[in-house]
Amino acid sequence: MSVQVTHDASVIPASTDSSTRQPRQILEWLRSEPLLQFCLIGGLIFVLDLVLHPPGQDEKTIVVTKQLQDSFVRNFSEDGDRFPTPTELSNMVESWVASEVLYREGKALGMDKGDTMIRDRIAFKLQSLVFDQVKVDKPTEADLRAWFEKTRMQYDEPERVGFLLTPATDEATARRQLEDIRAQRESADLRDQTRAFLGRPVPSLPLTFGDGFAAQFANLVANEWTVIQANDGWHVVRLDVRKQGVPAKYEDVVDNVRRSFLNEETRKRAWATVQKLKTNYSVKIEPR
Repeated sequence: MSVQVTHDASVIPASTDSSTRQPRQILEWLRSEPLLQFCLIGGLIFVLDLVLHPPGQDEKTIVVTKQLQDSFVRNFSEDGDRFPTPTELSNMVESWVASEVLYREGKALGMDKGDTMIRDRIAFKLQSLVFDQVKVDKPTEADLRAWFEKTRMQYDEPERVGFLLTPATDEATARRQLEDIRAQRESADLRDQTRAFLGRPVPSLPLTFGDGFAAQFANLVANEWTVIQANDGWHVVRLDVRKQGVPAKYEDVVDNVRRSFLNEETRKRAWATVQKLKTNYSVKIEPR
């Protein structure tokens, strides 16, 4: 894929007397400039890079900032129950410096060019930055209830079934196996290969076995063997248990609903930001 970057040019309106420009007018003009918003995001990326790779006087100078050392201390213990000793902190600093040296030397040799792993890591860092900048307003009760109804399948307790299933085969063989099972003369191999599914959610049946299998399964009578065709072939099946589903109550899952709503809104707004950034590029896909 070949990507060409085109740069938009924007000129700040001239002013015959900048000292007379009112602060409110300047603010309104800044808000109306899409390019400025893009530049602000670029500035945030630059700041992030400064934090991750503090610049020295030149590329041969490595600065281990106080903020970086503080981060080593904070992240030393997952539970935060103890801090590193001076020796442990020194070892962490030395490890980071060694990593930074290798990073700069590799970059100087051009090893970052065409490396998808480095590309993906940088993209992920920017993605994290974009997500961190997204601010979602507090949802109303109506917002949450509407989202609950839209996504309630993930909160409802689904109908579950327990059943036995023989290995997939052709129809004729499956029907012979059915006769043997009903006459209690099935082979030991068939018994050993028959699988028991316990508490399987009914909505998962079409995905695993196919729509036809799920439709026939819905009409099965408990404790009776029968032959059903699935995506992978024919099976002998016996339904053992059917447990009805239980609809979720909004009040019982409201915290999860709120979390899900905020995550989705954040994702949508972050994606919209990425799409705006994309408008600054000209993407050309070469024919295969």
